[in-house]
Parts: sequence; structure tokens; C-alpha cells
Amino acid sequence: MAAVVLSSPLSFAFPRCSTLLVLSTLRTKLSVASLSINASSSPPPPPPQHSIPEVVVTRERGKNGKLVDALAVHGVSCLELPLIQHEQGPDFGRLSSVLSETKFDWIIITSPEAGAVFLDAWRAAGNPHVKIGVVGSGTGSIFEDVNQSSPVIDVAFAPSKATGKVLASELPRCGDENCTVLYPASVKASNEVEEGLLSRGFHVTRLNTYTTVPVHHVDQEILKVALAAPVIAVASPSAIRSWVEIISSVGLWNNAVVCIGETTGLAAKQMGLQKVYYPENPGIEGWVRCILDALLVHRQSQEVLRR
Repeated sequence: MAAVVLSSPLSFAFPRCSTLLVLSTLRTKLSVASLSINASSSPPPPPPQHSIPEVVVTRERGKNGKLVDALAVHGVSCLELPLIQHEQGPDFGRLSSVLSETKFDWIIITSPEAGAVFLDAWRAAGNPHVKIGVVGSGTGSIFEDVNQSSPVIDVAFAPSKATGKVLASELPRCGDENCTVLYPASVKASNEVEEGLLSRGFHVTRLNTYTTVPVHHVDQEILKVALAAPVIAVASPSAIRSWVEIISSVGLWNNAVVCIGETTGLAAKQMGLQKVYYPENPGIEGWVRCILDALLVHRQSQEVLRR
């Protein structure tokens, strides 16, 4: 899987996430066990200074497990430092009644959190038959367990590239008929999806069912450890904004930011971060490859400094 590396001219960079090369290096250089610390009001003590984690994972509390487990396979140690949390959006209460009262040709889901919120409302609406379009495999996985027990959710479409823009350009139309789309989304999501669909003649109903906000408290001792880690992994522009706000108050920080996909990666670059990595196609596999790549670049730079 190809990767995009946005970096400063003096930083090391690879044009691709080379899994075999990274694994070979990691086998000889990594011996730290995987570590997960939960940033809560009563967190466990941070690791001692000699056990600085290699990757900081930043999704909402309890949602970093897949990434931590995937990195543990490669011997990579992690610190959990949630940067965002989800709250109900203004249209949250309407979603179940809309699902009960109106049949749509498509329901478009563009993030795992949008999928989780949708499923709660779908159950409250009595499990109506729905046809789903998802932005990518990571988002589609939220429906896997439901599909095994209920055939009334039909995940029928994913675009050739996991972005909202491509989804809007490739979603199949319903012949010559008016094609209706329900788009449950984050308050902070751009208008790219509905504008793309409207330009193709779809009738779109957008409901802002949730929003993301910065966590209310970040433990300062855990933050000190996080700032020393060579890589921070982020999955949304909201998490990037939260991190930029944090580091703006602690002084110079220039370690690697590895984003889950292009949208978050470009947001990171626009906010002034220098060492930005992201896979061409969002998802855990590409994300892990780029994290391994960033760690290899970090080790190479450390070796140069020691010479």
C-alpha cells in the first residue's frame, strides 16, 4: 500500500510504507512490551523515563484497542492518551424517528462513530431494512456483527478510495428515479459528501447526529511521557486540533504524526505540523505500515545523531 509522507526538507522520509524493511529492523531493535495507559481522572502512574512508549494512540477512550493490538504484533509499545470525546449532536433525537417514518435508497456512513450512533437509532426504530454505503472497510466493520444476526442491514457499497469525495462521485444511482440518501454525520464534517451527491441529482437528508470535542482533562504526568514519544497516531482532524492546542502551550515539539488517512493528514499539515504520514487508503493496515515507517525513520535519524 502506498503512503504519503509530508515532511520538512531536513527530515527522513520514505515514498512507500515498506513493511518488510521495517519488520526486519524492528526484529533486531525492539524489545519493549506493549503498554496501554488510560488517561482518566485516576490514571495509573506513567512508565519510568527509560520506558518511553514509541507510539501515542489518541482515539476516544476504549477505541484504541485494534491499533494497539496490531502494533503489539510488531513489538511496538503504546501509550493511550485520548484527545477527543464524542457527544450527541443537535439531530441525534430525530434519527430514530426518521428511520421509522421514511425509507431511503441509501444511508451513507463515513466514520465508525457515525455507524455506532446510527446503529443505536436503527435498533430504536425497530430494525428496518436499510441499504448502506460506507466510506471504507474500517467504517464497514462496525456492521459486521450486526450482519451476522440480522440480514436487514445491507452494506452494499464502498468507493474505490476511502474518502468522502470519491464516495459521493461513485455512489450508484437508482436508475432514472429520484434517489434518496440519508447522511447521518458529525457536526464538524464538511459539506463535501452532500454537495457531491446533490451535484449528481441525489436528494440528500443530512442529520448532524454527533460531534467531537476535546477531552475535558489531560493528565499532565501522562502528557509528559506522550510528548517524548517519537510518534503520535491520530484518526481525525478534531484530534489533530486538540493536539496542536496542547503542544502550543508546552513549546517546541516536532515528532512524527501518523494519520489514519488523507483528510486527517492534510489537516495536520495545514495546522503547521512538519513530519506527517498517512496511507493512500484509510484503515488499520495502512495506518500500521506508516507508523512502522515513521519509527524506522526516527531510528535512522537517532543513529545519524550518534555518529
